Amino acid sequence: MTSLFTPDSNDGRAVYSVSQLNQEVRLLLESAFPLLWVEGEISNFSRPSSGHCYFTLKDSGAQIRCAMFRSQAQHLRHAPKNGDQVLVRARISLYQARGDFQLIVEHMEDAGDGALKRAFEQLKVKLQAQGLFDAAHKKPLPALPKRLGVITSPTGAAIQDVLTVLKRRFPALSVLIYPVPVQGAGSAEQIADAIRLASERNEVDMLLLTRGGGSLEDLWSFNEEGVARAIFDCQLPLVSAVGHEVDFTIADFVADQRAATPSAAAELISPDSHAWLAGIEQQEQRLAQAMRRQLDRHSERIGWLRRHLDQHHPRRRLLDATQRLDELEARLQQAQQRRLRELELRQQNATQRLQRQNPQLRISQLETQRGELGRRLNLAMRHQLQKHGHTLQALAAELNAISPLATLARGYSVVRHEASGSVIKSHREVRVGEPVRAELAEGVLHCRVEFIEDQK
Repeated sequence: MTSLFTPDSNDGRAVYSVSQLNQEVRLLLESAFPLLWVEGEISNFSRPSSGHCYFTLKDSGAQIRCAMFRSQAQHLRHAPKNGDQVLVRARISLYQARGDFQLIVEHMEDAGDGALKRAFEQLKVKLQAQGLFDAAHKKPLPALPKRLGVITSPTGAAIQDVLTVLKRRFPALSVLIYPVPVQGAGSAEQIADAIRLASERNEVDMLLLTRGGGSLEDLWSFNEEGVARAIFDCQLPLVSAVGHEVDFTIADFVADQRAATPSAAAELISPDSHAWLAGIEQQEQRLAQAMRRQLDRHSERIGWLRRHLDQHHPRRRLLDATQRLDELEARLQQAQQRRLRELELRQQNATQRLQRQNPQLRISQLETQRGELGRRLNLAMRHQLQKHGHTLQALAAELNAISPLATLARGYSVVRHEASGSVIKSHREVRVGEPVRAELAEGVLHCRVEFIEDQK
């Protein structure tokens, strides 16, 4: 680059002034670097009355001064503050007055999610290239698991959803919970340790790794490489159900199967107990039909043998054959009886297993709980009745104070027409000789009007 200044050369040396040197460096920096993106954390942020923004952008190893002039700063969606992790589009420059190397920022955006998404994609590409997502490594899920291991937070909503679905579909499936934190510092390491521990103990038939929904940052523990490799090395079939249907994590790609939600995972894992009972009943019917067919075939065979013996003489041979037939019939009956006893024993064992899984115990517990709630309800009702009884007594006392009966008790009476029973309020409502009824505090007087006096 050609210099814009001609240095002084009094003694043959090229001498720059400080201003000339800083301007040369500024022009050199601004022409050598295009607009570029820089990510870092804001510190020393200030915004004077001019509207310009001045701050330092730093990472763990270095920092650089930044300036964002008012014309660009007025387009910011959120006010920057110290500690924000941001991504800026800027050009490199030099503040000539102090000789400070700086960035002139033209655009700023939050770098949190962007950084996480880039880290997610980078790890996804890396693990996919290493074969951790290949279908050849996926283990099939057991058709009838006896014990399920669940790796999740014991206090989260996800475990409640899973247990509710399992109780409805297949209550005989026992559940072992491996409690772990599902977000925050150190949670990824604890999740990976729980997966390895479950694989080493081999005390369950399969594993469910789950938690409820959240932001990308909330779910980040399931995007850590350590968790992914623990899932890949796990010897047990593992289902991942992290977040909602739209949420995908690295754990979902490595797991043997992925479910959209914790409830959907429970549906996927558990067999339908009603379908299994229907299948057992169908097998029992098929067995009974097969037994009847076998008995019919043997009966037909016996009848044929009898007819064959009747057609072949001499008598001795017939007697021998008859005796042999009787022996065969006895052995057949014994075999059939033994077979029937075996089938009855198998049916009894199956019935006992079903009875052990009978929800009657739970029903009894609920009955006890219902009785306790009824007792508490009765106590509450009695308390309310007493409370309202006191209120009623107070209201009755107030009502009695303004009752016309109290007026009667002070010596007054209510005069009514004998025929209609309506109250007489004026002398104009009666005639001389008309019967009337005077109601007193105690008793009633039946009277007749002798004369009418108008007292105005």
